[in-house]
Amino acid sequence: MTTSSSLSAFAKTFTSAFAILSVTLIALPNSVAASDTRPNPLSSEGSWSDLKEDILGDLQPILSDGSLDLEAPYRAHDAATVPVVLKQSSPLAPMIDKALLIVDENPAPVAAEMTFGPAMHPINMEMRIRVNQYSNVRLVAETETGPVMAGRFVKASGGCSAPATKDPEVALSTMGEIRAKSFGPQAGDSSQRREAQIMIRHPNYSGLQRDQVTHLFINAHFINHVEVKQGDQTLFTVEGGISLSENPVFRFAYTDDGSKDFVISAEDTEGNTWRKVIAKDGSSS
Repeated sequence: MTTSSSLSAFAKTFTSAFAILSVTLIALPNSVAASDTRPNPLSSEGSWSDLKEDILGDLQPILSDGSLDLEAPYRAHDAATVPVVLKQSSPLAPMIDKALLIVDENPAPVAAEMTFGPAMHPINMEMRIRVNQYSNVRLVAETETGPVMAGRFVKASGGCSAPATKDPEVALSTMGEIRAKSFGPQAGDSSQRREAQIMIRHPNYSGLQRDQVTHLFINAHFINHVEVKQGDQTLFTVEGGISLSENPVFRFAYTDDGSKDFVISAEDTEGNTWRKVIAKDGSSS
């Protein structure tokens, strides 16, 4: 075979190989997308198989049919403040008495244990949690028709050990400040449903964070009880753990009973207690 013929054969082989490679590269994103299946957040596999009996005991929740949902980002922007929304789709959904918010892979998986008063029905409540590594986040609710579970898989890491956003001295000097904001009804909404937001300043140290100067671990110190009322009626309570974010925030919908004030109480693991009465129009006493 002449040199010219050899070069021609090589060129044809190279062209064919390049064409095959090009097709493969073009198809690759679709192949990757096809294999990027998200884990089932309600699976009984993995850590949950070991946790569920310890956390739930004999409780056997059924999977939600859509009447109860837990909304959370698939890929969290900040692992230390991951927003989650507890939500019921309809006023006809079963009343929820109690609920557990669980982060399977966190060092302390139970992020919050909650109770709800009748005025919170149907539940629509947002809060912020820490997620320490890729994990299923699940909501187990005890309803009048039986226990139900909903969930999401969240990609986040390092949330429980992330340093506080404020200098420790500043954080401690403002600790216990309570603020509330009310949101009136939407235009044309004649119902008594309203929205409000409660914020409690507290560093909520998890025990896994280090002092940025000494590099020693900061002792766990966090809010472990919150109660919010309108007048004398309890809206909700939260028994929190290390998975609640720094400066806990709760935004929620409720049925206004005509009382003028929110009464907010909080307690932390060192026995500090705070109570504040805040008028629904924003003033406080």
